[in-house]
Formats: sequence, structure tokens, C-alpha cells
Amino acid sequence: MKPMGRRGFLAAATAVGVGAGLSTYAAVSGADGDKTPDKAPETTSNKTSDIYQRDKDLPFIGTEETFSTPALLKLNSINQDHIAFLEEIGLADLGERRIGDMNAGGLDVQILSAHTPSVQNVPGKKGIELARRLNRQLVEGPIAKYPGRFKAFATLPLQSPEAAADELERSVREDGFLGALTNGHITRKYLDHPDFEPVLARAVALDVPIYLHPGYPADEVFQIYYSTTRSKYTEEFQDYIFSGSGYGWHQEVLTQCIRMIAYGVFDRFPTLKIIIGHMGEGLPFYYKRIIEDMGEPTGNSLEKPFEQYFQENFWITTSAFPQTELLELLLKFISVDRVMFATDYPFADIKVQTDWFRGVDLPREDKEKIAFRNAENLFRMKVPVK
Repeated sequence: MKPMGRRGFLAAATAVGVGAGLSTYAAVSGADGDKTPDKAPETTSNKTSDIYQRDKDLPFIGTEETFSTPALLKLNSINQDHIAFLEEIGLADLGERRIGDMNAGGLDVQILSAHTPSVQNVPGKKGIELARRLNRQLVEGPIAKYPGRFKAFATLPLQSPEAAADELERSVREDGFLGALTNGHITRKYLDHPDFEPVLARAVALDVPIYLHPGYPADEVFQIYYSTTRSKYTEEFQDYIFSGSGYGWHQEVLTQCIRMIAYGVFDRFPTLKIIIGHMGEGLPFYYKRIIEDMGEPTGNSLEKPFEQYFQENFWITTSAFPQTELLELLLKFISVDRVMFATDYPFADIKVQTDWFRGVDLPREDKEKIAFRNAENLFRMKVPVK
């Protein structure tokens, strides 16, 4: 891959995203130097403005909030321009800049997770040590420095499943982590593979969830689905974005969810808790089609109706999708008790996300559930008292 200039990253960002998906809102705002006003947008209706004012005091827990470190940036970046871009948006900042953005948007707590693909491509002892070091850096750094403002999902060395299960238990019991976050396939295997049963069993024993974040496709999948032989269409890394936040990521997560249901993961682990982001990764659109078409062929192999697993084993976050029509569609199929707020910071602007949700026309009780109460219940935590 040829070096990518800053212009290429910004162009891609405004198109849809890079890394974990820089929202169009954030990119345009950053380019113009604008600040989101401390009121509902002028283009909204009077009703939306009234709702916004009513719910201006909502506390928020952000359940998909990304971080990196210099070592992780080097490991997971394409080139120096990529690293410079990620540093510029604040991915590795776990101090005053991040806290300032949280305060400006009214985000009370961030649940931190390592930038995709984290350490999933690092095998053996090196991966095990790197995962533990990343987890401990959070405990000794931002979690200690800013009490109550940060929680975390564990980074796991998933190429070593037994060690990953042990690190999950250590981080939960010793460091108070809330679960773990994974990033797509692990050496061409998903969590339905028998190799990962030690990790799933430990999550169940600890009663903590696993967040399924997207990851980039395996090389052969990339070549078939996303590559092009026409070089001018890779000058701005169109194929990279196409396989990631522009489209591929969302299909990849939903595929993993369907695999986990269809191949009996939740029959083997009935109380396993799974979280997915980005307003369901396309699930609301495909929901009826999936349960109708997958329900019949799995009727004799699964212990429950196909849709029941979505209702009992999954939670969904709003990360980087501040779109009311998608939230309304999601709530047609998934209980409001299973939806949680997230921003996808720093790839999306916190204040854009919180301002959007303050103006959403839902009962106050439902908005509190999504903004913070469902997260409090799932993670057994509380928003800190101001």
C-alpha cells in the first residue's frame, strides 16, 4: 500500500470513517472549527426543542469508547500518516483532552476498549503479555487518575484462549473490568468455534458480557469482496474503508451473531451476554428476514425459536449512529431494556451524539434506560454523583 496522505484520511473520514468510523458530523465539525450549540439545532421542530430542554439533564454512560497507546498505534496502523491521524483525533489521549470532550458533551462515564484489532493478531506469549499490559495501563492511568469517569472492557489475547479466559477473570476480579471486547475474526475463526469455549465459559461464570466489535476481513475475503484491480480507486484507500466502517464491518458483526445463534452457542451457554454496537449492525433492517428464513432450518437443531436468542442474549448500543429513524426501527424488534447509549469516541463527536439523543421523542423513562440505566444494570455500576 502506498503512503496515505492526511488529505486522504480526511476525505475518507468525511465519506464515512476510518479506524472505528469517524462520523460525518465529527469530520465536518472538526474541519470547520464549529462548536455544537448548547441547545437543540435550529432546524429541529419546536417539539424536539422542548424535548431537548426537558431531557437536558440526562446522565450518560458511553459503552463503546475507544483508546489506543503508542505501542498499539504502531501495531495496528497502516503507516505513519495513519498514526498521525489517529493521534490528531485524540485516540491515545486518556487525559485532559478526553475528559474535556466528555464534559462538553455531558458524558459522565466512558467504558474504554482498545482500538481494533487490538492484540488479536499477536500470538503466544507476546500477545498474552501485551494484553495484560494494556489492561494494567488503564487501571494505573485514567481509571486511577479520574475516579468514576472511566470503566473498561478487557483486552484479551484470543489466539491463546485459555490465557484469554484467565486474563478476563483476572481483569474482572482484580481490576474491576466490566467484561471484554473482541474485534472480528480471530485467525479466521469466530466465537462459535470450539477453540473459544474457555473464554465463553469464563464470561458466563463471571456473569460479564462480551462486546463484539467489528474487525477487518481475512485476506482472502478482502480479495473477493472488496479489492479492485483499478489502482485509481485505491488512491484514497476506498477498498480499506469499504471493507471496514464504510460497509464491511457491520455485515461482519451481524454474520458472527447469526453464526453464534445458528450453531448453538447460546444453547451451550444459555446465560452468555453479548453486546453489539452501531445501532445493531444492520439487524433492525434484516430482523424479520433473518428470523423467518433462519427459523425454519434451525427449528430442530436449536432449543429455542431463533428470535428468542436476540431477545435474551443480546444488548445493542447506539454508537456512531445518531439517527432517530434507526432507533425507532430497532425498538420495534428489541426491548428498550436491551439498548444502551454509546458515542464511538473519538471517531464520533460526543456532543453531537448526546445532543441528538436529548431531542429524541421517547418517554423520559425509556430515555433514561438507554442513556444510563440499562448500562448500570448490565454492568452493576452507577453513574457517579456530581
